[in-house]
Amino acid sequence: MHYINQKHSTGNVLHGVDPRVKLLSALVLLVMVISGKGVIFPLVTAALGVILCLLMGKRPCTIALRFAEPGLIIIVVMMLKLFTEGHTPLFSFTLAGMEITGYREGLREGILIAGRISGAVAVVTTLVFATPFTELMAAFAWLRIPRTFIDIALFAWRYLFLLFDDARVIYGAQKNRLGYTGYRRGLRSFGTLTGSLIIKAFDNSRNITTAMVQRGYDGSMPKLLHKPFRAAEIAASLAFLACMGILWLATLAEKGFL
Repeated sequence: MHYINQKHSTGNVLHGVDPRVKLLSALVLLVMVISGKGVIFPLVTAALGVILCLLMGKRPCTIALRFAEPGLIIIVVMMLKLFTEGHTPLFSFTLAGMEITGYREGLREGILIAGRISGAVAVVTTLVFATPFTELMAAFAWLRIPRTFIDIALFAWRYLFLLFDDARVIYGAQKNRLGYTGYRRGLRSFGTLTGSLIIKAFDNSRNITTAMVQRGYDGSMPKLLHKPFRAAEIAASLAFLACMGILWLATLAEKGFL
C-alpha cells in the first residue's frame, strides 16, 4: 500500500490546504482561462502556476515534461489557424508549386488558443502537484461525482503501479534474452509483453474484487471523509480569486496585440 498512502512533500506552499478549496479554486480559474477574450490572463495564470510548482520544489524538467504533450497540440493548432483562417496576409511562400499564406487573424486566434491551453495545463499541473491523488479523489467525491467513477479511478491508480512493476520485470527478462535485438523480434516481444499485462490485469481485478467483497466492502472509502472547512483557507482562496477575477475582467476588453 506504499503508493496509495504516499504523501506529497510537507514543505510546499499549498501543503495542508483543504483539497476541496484547492479543487474549487482550480475550477474557477479554469472557467476564467477558457472564457477570457484576451491572451494576457491565460499567460499570467500559466506563469503563476509554473512559479507555484517551482516553489513546491518541482524540477524545471518535470514541469516541462507536463507541458510537452500540450505543447505539441499548441503547435498543431497554431499552424492550422495560421494557414487556414483569416483574410489579412502576413506572409506567403511557395512550397512544391503551391502558394502558402499565413494570415493575421489566424495567428491571433492561434495565440489565443495557445494561451488558454497553457493556462489550463498550468492550473491542472499545480493542482496535481499540490494534492495527493487520494485527497483529490475525496474532493471529487465531495462534489458529488459518481462514486463508481471515484472507486474505479482509485483502483486504477493503485494497480497501475503494480502493472508497471510487472511490465518492467517482463521487459528486463525479454531484454536479457535478446528479445529486442531486431525489428520483428522486438514487435513480437512487445506483443507478448502486452498480452501478459492484459492477463495479469484481468486476474488482479478478479482477485481484488473477491478479496474486498469477503472483507465487507460496501463502496464506502474511509479516505473520502472530510474535516470541516477552515475560515482562513476560504478567506485566502476568495481573496486570491478576487484578484484574479479583477485581472480577468480587465482583459475582457482586450483587443489583441497583433
